[in-house]
Amino acid sequence: MKPAARHLRRGLLLLALVLVALQASFALRIAAMRVIDPQSTTFQRSEARRLLGETGSLPWSQEWVPAERISVHLKRAVIASEDADFVNHRGVDWEALEKAWDKNQRAEAVAERRNARSPATARPAVPKVVGGSTISQQLAKNLFLSGERTVLRKAQEFVLTLMLEALLPKARLLEIYLNSVEWGEGVFGAQAAARHYFRTDAAALGPWQAARLAVMLPAPKRFEKRPGSVDLGGRAATVMARMSAVELP
Repeated sequence: MKPAARHLRRGLLLLALVLVALQASFALRIAAMRVIDPQSTTFQRSEARRLLGETGSLPWSQEWVPAERISVHLKRAVIASEDADFVNHRGVDWEALEKAWDKNQRAEAVAERRNARSPATARPAVPKVVGGSTISQQLAKNLFLSGERTVLRKAQEFVLTLMLEALLPKARLLEIYLNSVEWGEGVFGAQAAARHYFRTDAAALGPWQAARLAVMLPAPKRFEKRPGSVDLGGRAATVMARMSAVELP
């Protein structure tokens, strides 16, 4: 075997070993979450650095509460809003991804037609991106990954999602998600959100309050600035109507 071929083979073998070791480390961290509550996520640490850099201070609110201290209404509302098939899928909802892809393709086509008709000096139309990620995928991304949009990052997200589903029960996945998801600028988790918006505890949230919190999740910073918006109220009403049909883990 030629020296160049040997070096290439060794390099590929070393790369494979590094990738296996990385996945093994992820698997061990996830397995530990069966009994250990994660203290922070990659997304939270990134947000903390951003806030410190932009403001020089760190307005932060987060308090972990066990699943039994989170309102069942909030659990139902979040599943109804974010991932209706949460208890049944294995981490990825392929039908939802397909629907999101179709919507994004149509939105992109509409934006292109508008831009073609607009003057060159006009502000270009930007298509609204619709996500099809499950709660498990969102958790995988927030816990371990950066916000960059690349094929490799998406592939790692899928692997982590499968690990989460294999190593943790659905109820635990939902508990971790509700305690770590962003609900506003420096506001993370159900308890902090309940205190911030309604001056109550996560356990005491009623159906309407839970629905309003749930529909904030796709864009919490935007809805935080407009808590009384008609759009937010309309979405909350839709989620409330779906909550009774939600199956909890």
